[in-house]
Amino acid sequence: MTVHPVTSADIPRMTHLLQQVGGVHHDLRPDLFRDGAQKYDAPALEALLRDPDRPIFGAYREETLVGYCFCIRQEVKGDPVLRDRRNLYIDDLCVDETCRRQGIAKALYDYTVEYARREGFDAVTLNVWTGNPAEHF
Repeated sequence: MTVHPVTSADIPRMTHLLQQVGGVHHDLRPDLFRDGAQKYDAPALEALLRDPDRPIFGAYREETLVGYCFCIRQEVKGDPVLRDRRNLYIDDLCVDETCRRQGIAKALYDYTVEYARREGFDAVTLNVWTGNPAEHF
């Protein structure tokens, strides 16, 4: 398995994984999340891939995308309350349902943390809903 930034060629697989995430969220909280919805469509993914403040990393098995990690660069500077800080926020992390519990999420997370270190971030943040299968992660 390898981990590296995704490309536009990965959009069909990213869309498939986003549908899986949408299903997990709907099953967990149908009062909040629509059935069959996904966070980003293909044009939105194309725009994200062009945004330097939104790096996306992928985990690959034999050239097939089996997981991703969407990130957002966040910076606090000169805030009257908060200390100056550079945070890499994990917006979405998904591993294909057929590949879970094989260390792929950990590999994606480790890659993301190393990227954050190289880029001079102070922290990496990941939020997980209670009841999400990734909660144990």
